[in-house]
Amino acid sequence: MSKFKCYQIDAFTDKLFGGNPACVVVFEEWLPDEILLKIAQENAVPETAFFIPEGDGFHLRWFTPEYEMDLCGHATLATAHVLKTELGYAADAIRFNSKSGILEVAIKDDQYTLNFPSRKPVAAELPDAIANALSKQPLKVLKSRDYFLVYENEQDILELLADREKLSTVNTAPGGIIATAKGNEADFVSRFFVPGASIFEDPVTGSAHCSLIPYWSEQLGKKELSALQLSERVGKLDCTDLNDRVLISGTAKTYSAGYIFIS
Repeated sequence: MSKFKCYQIDAFTDKLFGGNPACVVVFEEWLPDEILLKIAQENAVPETAFFIPEGDGFHLRWFTPEYEMDLCGHATLATAHVLKTELGYAADAIRFNSKSGILEVAIKDDQYTLNFPSRKPVAAELPDAIANALSKQPLKVLKSRDYFLVYENEQDILELLADREKLSTVNTAPGGIIATAKGNEADFVSRFFVPGASIFEDPVTGSAHCSLIPYWSEQLGKKELSALQLSERVGKLDCTDLNDRVLISGTAKTYSAGYIFIS
């Protein structure tokens, strides 16, 4: 029987029970992928992050309860938070190797800044299966990894309904559906739906901001932006457009710490 440290972190929030929960599991070497997926299913949060030491940094992977992800913002922030506050990592920058290349996280006080690839969306057609599942049609449809639906205002995003049953046959993996609009207080707001996933609406989706940031930077004519993800838990993100990269900043809180046991 082996035991591994496991933490649950609320990311992109300054208070417990806000933002997006992620579990972070500490390894010295990789277990088989099927075990990683079973751990993610047992944790039953939107993402579980696993990491091992690698060179002067770490190799980082992310799993939903359904599959391995190519990129995850909130679980990367959660991992940096665990390394800094729980495991005593001394440096103010952390380097991760991942499926999306090298990702760096800078730490200043309690703020974590993710340096992620930019994924600017381009014009696209909305599949009928998605259109028929929405209570209101978007003004504009684009796509990067995710379908990217632009609405008129923040109220549209708050009131938007997506029919989970109708979307159950749609496969957008490893992405989902972004709904976004210009914000009232923040520069822009969004929500994120994942067809077929056990957690249908993701509370805060850092990777979606790889597309949201370049789009709204161009639309609003500014490089530094504030963002809110309008899920029930609400996520707050500070964003910067660097053309081919984006910076996504936020805070995190530790909810629990313990061990998992694998035979």
